[in-house]
Amino acid sequence: METLVGFAGIAVLLFLLALGVPIAFAMGFTGFVGFAFLWGMGPAITLTILTAYTKLNSFILVCIPLFMFMGQTLFYSGTAGDMFTALNRWLSRLPGGLAMAVTATSAGFASVSGSSPAVVATMGSVALPEMRKYDYSPRLATGCIAAAGTLGILIPPSIPMVLYGILTEQSIGRLFIAGIVPGVVSAGLYMAMIYLRAKHNPMLAPPGPSTPWKEKLRSIRKVYIVGAIFIIVIGGIYLGIFTPTEASAVGAFIVLLIGLVQRKLTKRSILSSMEQTAHTTGMILAIITAAMVFSTFLVTTGLTSALANFVISLNANRHVILLAMLFIYLVLGTCLCVISIIVITIPLFFPIVMGLGFDPIWFGVLVTKMIEVALITPPIGFNCLILKSVSGDYATVGDIFAGIGWFFVMDLITIVILVAFPQISLFLPNLMFQ
Repeated sequence: METLVGFAGIAVLLFLLALGVPIAFAMGFTGFVGFAFLWGMGPAITLTILTAYTKLNSFILVCIPLFMFMGQTLFYSGTAGDMFTALNRWLSRLPGGLAMAVTATSAGFASVSGSSPAVVATMGSVALPEMRKYDYSPRLATGCIAAAGTLGILIPPSIPMVLYGILTEQSIGRLFIAGIVPGVVSAGLYMAMIYLRAKHNPMLAPPGPSTPWKEKLRSIRKVYIVGAIFIIVIGGIYLGIFTPTEASAVGAFIVLLIGLVQRKLTKRSILSSMEQTAHTTGMILAIITAAMVFSTFLVTTGLTSALANFVISLNANRHVILLAMLFIYLVLGTCLCVISIIVITIPLFFPIVMGLGFDPIWFGVLVTKMIEVALITPPIGFNCLILKSVSGDYATVGDIFAGIGWFFVMDLITIVILVAFPQISLFLPNLMFQ
């Protein structure tokens, strides 16, 4: 009986989402009504309040606004533009050099931002005028920016990884470290594909001007800040010097201090950073609260354990089951936002993953990579829509979606590599100072 109530709860949630109800309200309402149906209104109120208080009363949640503030501050300080200028001077003469510089800059900016939309919006504003100037194919140019922007949620710090860690009670520090090599692999495959395509068809991406060595060497000064912040924040987590929350505080302080010293931040830009951080953090915390209420409801109905036991009892190859779950992420990416996908699927899939004997940190990296793909999958393709808003008449939405085709193929290759070789994700976390 209780298991059927759990299935009914999922059906109600999907119905509310189909009606356009915000994910936080849909999940919170479904969980509360489920509690009330099973145990009455009084216990439902008590359970909902206790669940929300217990889950939100966590020190690790502080890292969400701090990492968001760090990324917003970097956005307003123009650091990404400086990085792109420097990398472009080194790569512009190569086939597809501008697009490769975009990918490298996106990876670098992602390492201190943690926000995919921020990366896409920034690179769209900074790089598109240059790519347009040198007659780059609109499809390659926009596809590159949209796809490279997804690196913002795989290379740490990553807000989706924080959310995954909270929902599954896994070490966020280990998740961050686990995302480094897969992020580098993704960026490397993107750049290799760009180079080969531009080499085969130079009209796609004409080479840019050559730069004297003196200017190349001088440009390195523009990227050392990002490298230093990444080493301090992620290196501190890796060496056990900081917890993720402490690292976020240190990173936010350093970024703010550097921006003020270099006079790249104004009072208005700081206030804008704080406003955007507060808005996004409020949305994320509301979703986390609702997700915990809904997840607790599913657990109390016994649905999650029953589903896990059923899947395990099928005696199918565990990698076949894993691929089926990953395919579901691909489908959900066509119609739901990133956070919605995580909070809906993790309570159902995580018990199955643990029952099949997979590593939870490795699975977290796979989920994050699948969510990356969701960001460029039509018809939603959130990154593509953001890019369209900053690209003007340079490319249509159809051009952008067509442009991500080869990047989508590279993502699938990356996923196959990560599934076939789990140690790519795990060897760095296994070496961490605990």
